[in-house]
Amino acid sequence: MKKINVGLIGFGNIGAGLVKILRDRRKLLIEKTGSEIVIKKICDKDITTRRKGVTLEKGILTNDCRQVLNDPQIDVVVELIGGIHPAKEFIAEALRNGKNVVTANKALLAEEGKELFALARDCGTNIYFEASVGAGIPIIKSLREGLVANTFDSVYGIVNGTSNFILSQMADTNCTFAQALKEAQARGFAEANPTLDIEGIDSCHKLVILAYLCWGRLVDMTDVHTEGISQIELSDINYAKELGFAIKLLAIGMKETDSLEVRVHPTLIPESHPMAAITGVNNAIYAASDLAGDLLFSGPGAGQLCAASGVVSDLVDLTQAIKAGLFRPTLNIIPDRTITRLRKIDDTSSRYYIRLMALDKPGVLAKIAGVLAKFGISIASVTQKERGKSHSVPIVMITHEAKEKNLRAALAIINKMDVVHEKSVAIRIEEV
Repeated sequence: MKKINVGLIGFGNIGAGLVKILRDRRKLLIEKTGSEIVIKKICDKDITTRRKGVTLEKGILTNDCRQVLNDPQIDVVVELIGGIHPAKEFIAEALRNGKNVVTANKALLAEEGKELFALARDCGTNIYFEASVGAGIPIIKSLREGLVANTFDSVYGIVNGTSNFILSQMADTNCTFAQALKEAQARGFAEANPTLDIEGIDSCHKLVILAYLCWGRLVDMTDVHTEGISQIELSDINYAKELGFAIKLLAIGMKETDSLEVRVHPTLIPESHPMAAITGVNNAIYAASDLAGDLLFSGPGAGQLCAASGVVSDLVDLTQAIKAGLFRPTLNIIPDRTITRLRKIDDTSSRYYIRLMALDKPGVLAKIAGVLAKFGISIASVTQKERGKSHSVPIVMITHEAKEKNLRAALAIINKMDVVHEKSVAIRIEEV
């Protein structure tokens, strides 16, 4: 029986979950793989185990990362500290020392992946990252192995549990964004500073990884148009519902002939679509493939044991590769050479939901429609809501398909009109 020695850097929530699974499922994993995965050393700033809920043998814990990175008996280094530095340096040193790496660090892979994957190839080692997107949802393995013969037209993802919880809470309890965020923080679903989640940055990191798996291209973060959900109001949730839509924060990758577009933003999707039913902290990834068809992967997007389950999946893959003496450069990911350019957001087209607050008097709607018409934007439907105490009324429009550049130019003019009292809200509609 082959024994695979693992060095763990980062003994937080997921790290403790990993140790629990390897301990509690030891016999099962041996029976299934013919190998034993052994945690030989754990490095963390805090080397006490009382708050981790696990029992370790004496001498396993250390606060000296060199005891993990430089130990010739350690076959695999698992990095679970998150962030860019010093995680990048730890992974680079592990690769140079001939060790394979498992990580859940989506930010690091999205921002520094080109350098690290190239280094892994040069060193004859590899980086596995199943838990970086969707926690325990086996989306990485499915895209790179289960669907290895497929090409992909598009991928859509609800990949941030915090944002999905907030939007679900607003829809289900009729609360404001601020109230939903406070509830997410109280339940531990959102950080004290939730910016990475609610402004779409976490989803952007994960989209970069999904695009890499589907099309073999690690796009720069700056090339991903990214919007968050902090401007979504309860009225938008309710108006969308009246129109038969749900609002979700989507990460979208889409190939068309020789171009690829990558974007993250709030999106109206039909309530009849399965993704509209993904609520709470759950994640879902919808992939359109040419051979297997349209596929939906869903499940919890966070949590100690589900994320640790993804890490164990990578470790098992590596044990088999190490036993067989196999090396698969960048996990069989091949660049799609038909893609020659990235399509900028200004050049994309979609239908739009528009909400604005306008003065309630004759001719106002005609003026607004006139500006839209000048930019080639036609209105599919329009609803003027009842006026409250103010002299302004909400006007909700659904447009026919329009180019992003034209819509933004039209709204820039409309927002400056005297009869419009608040900045307009425009949300894309996707018929996924």
